[in-house]
Order: sequence, then structure tokens, then C-alpha cells
Amino acid sequence: MLKITSAEFLQGVTDLRQLPKNELREIVFIGRSNVGKSSLLNKMCNKKNLARSSSTPGKTREINYYIINNEFYFVDLPGYGYAKVPEQMKAGWKRLIEDFLKREEHIALAVQLVDSRQEPTPLDLMMMDWLEYYEVPYLLVLTKADKLPVSKLGRHLDEYKERFEKQLKEGCCRGIVPFSIINGMGKNELLKYIEEHLAKRPQQKKEAV
Repeated sequence: MLKITSAEFLQGVTDLRQLPKNELREIVFIGRSNVGKSSLLNKMCNKKNLARSSSTPGKTREINYYIINNEFYFVDLPGYGYAKVPEQMKAGWKRLIEDFLKREEHIALAVQLVDSRQEPTPLDLMMMDWLEYYEVPYLLVLTKADKLPVSKLGRHLDEYKERFEKQLKEGCCRGIVPFSIINGMGKNELLKYIEEHLAKRPQQKKEAV
């Protein structure tokens, strides 16, 4: 199984022209503000303060690059869905994220985070639609899974599998993984998926129609 032996912050990007020149494969983390992306990244890398949450949720609009094992990147996309953010700023994020996903040949796997205690928001569903449209393989990761009783988590997982059956069988969703930073649930499974997708050949760009 993949072992993360080194993880360092590389750079923040606000314009795709600033992307790292060393084009390593990318594992991309996506989710709404306060879904637990920073905590998940820290848990995956065994570093307490590698990724830090913004003091004002929703204000960070940088794409943050972390170099892992000097072999590939973890990429933290800006959180979305925070109500107090001005509409103009939301529109800017939408363009930035959508343009980023158009580079699908660089992305080995996207990790779409959703709070396990809640229904996916319209923005979560829109993001999944984008991943399907750009043919980016992705996982649906249910964060804060320890906050649910085991029986309720099991029911939620079954409901998600039923709801996204088409994406799992015919689309780009590779699996649904409950995750907890408290007890480590889902960490090894997520590492296994990451390892498998890093080993696959990069996707080819779609031909212009």
C-alpha cells in the first residue's frame, strides 16, 4: 500500500498560468467550505498543520499544491458554498475550478468531499456533474463519519450507493468511502485508490468536435 513519507506545501495558485512547471500527476481534493478538507489532508499526510483552514471560511481562493513523496501532488481546490462570499467572487471561483478541471489529463483522481451527516448540496452535485463531464475519475468521500452511529452510517452509505448507482456503474465515480480523522476510518482505503490511479496512464485530451 502507498505510504506517504514526505509532504510539503509547494505553492498557492490563483491563476492557471502559475501552475507548477513540473507536471506531476495530481490527486485533487474538492469540497464545500467547512467540509473538513484541511483536516483530511493533514490526516492523510500525518502532519498536523500541513494544510490550514482559512480563518474566514470561503475567503481562500487559492489552489494549494503539496508535493508528496517528491513524486506527485495533492491539490486542494478552494472551498465553495459559503453564503457570505460575494457573488462576483463565487463566479471567479467557478471559472477557476472549471478551467482547472479541463486539464483532466493531469488529474489521476479527484476526491469529492461531502459531510456524511448531510445531503449533498446543489453545489456538490454540480461539482460531480463537472467531474463526469470532463471524465475525471473521482471518489465520493463522506467526511466526519465518526459523528454518526455505525448503523446510521451504514444506512447513509447504502443510500448514497443507490442514489449514485449510475455514476458508480457507468460514470466516473470509482467508489464511496466514509472517512474519519478521529479514528482513521477510510484512510487506508483512500490510499489504496490513490495508489491504483497514480499507476494508471494519464488520460488523453478529448478531440475537438
